[in-house]
Amino acid sequence: MKTNRRNFLRILGAGSLWLSTSNAMKAFGSTVKKDRLVILHTNDVHSHLEPFPSNDPKFPGLGGLEQRAALIRKIRSEDDHVLLLDAGDIFQGTPYFNLYQGEVEMKLMSQMGYDVTAIGNHDFDAGMENLARQLQHATFPMICANYDFTGTPLEGKIQPYIITHKAGMKIGIFGLGIELDGLVDRRLYGKTVYKDPLLTASQMVIELRDKKKCDLVICLSHLGYKYESDKVSDVVLAKKSRGIDIIIGGHTHTLLEKPFKYKNRDGKDVVVAQVGWAGIHLGKIVVETDHRSKETKISSTSIPIKSDVRKA
Repeated sequence: MKTNRRNFLRILGAGSLWLSTSNAMKAFGSTVKKDRLVILHTNDVHSHLEPFPSNDPKFPGLGGLEQRAALIRKIRSEDDHVLLLDAGDIFQGTPYFNLYQGEVEMKLMSQMGYDVTAIGNHDFDAGMENLARQLQHATFPMICANYDFTGTPLEGKIQPYIITHKAGMKIGIFGLGIELDGLVDRRLYGKTVYKDPLLTASQMVIELRDKKKCDLVICLSHLGYKYESDKVSDVVLAKKSRGIDIIIGGHTHTLLEKPFKYKNRDGKDVVVAQVGWAGIHLGKIVVETDHRSKETKISSTSIPIKSDVRKA
């Protein structure tokens, strides 16, 4: 793939056009009920800003930033309350990252209106100084609760969680990252301290559910879906935790066309979602709450990102 500054500027221009069009469409309003929340999510996009070639044997014509933006615009035109999340590994995988070190990804995700992202192991690939520098181009926060960045270039730049209000709900979102030792060159993550994700998740639930009184708690995870070993994964987290409603994951590039539900320690359902890699799918989770009965229904699906978004 030939990547140059002209392509970079063309994609940035497309993102700007998308943003202004999206704002104009939302100005007309919609008839969606206020108790309906739509969560859109990606993971492991790995700098794939353009679609796969039409002759690709596995993903012909799939993916691409302009197609993803069009699909998000379509969904936002239909729903008032939309969260857009990413579960990490934004960087590394195409010449866009080699040339621009993540600047283009951060700028374009900002134009697309991402609300928050997790941090993935490949987001360290050009070092913490680079990630800190590229975060200056992001209008969204990057979160991780189980990395301690004290004394590093990322100190004070990564939050453990955020709280937002949509669809009449108070929503707490916290991040979890995979153990970096043995996975990332020590020189790239330096003094970063990895903390146990299960213990950290328990602490986050106490903070968000008990102290902050959040109605919905989401874990934005880069732990991986599941493993044959006893390594902590999203499935392990779902089964051993309390108080988490949804786990949106990454790292293992697992495509869950219809996310699974697992019972937590209290016997309650936890939705676990992940949508492959390279930006070829967009996850969509719909949370509908009856504010009178306090009952919540969660449904979810995975949408292929293709040129004809009308078929989504």
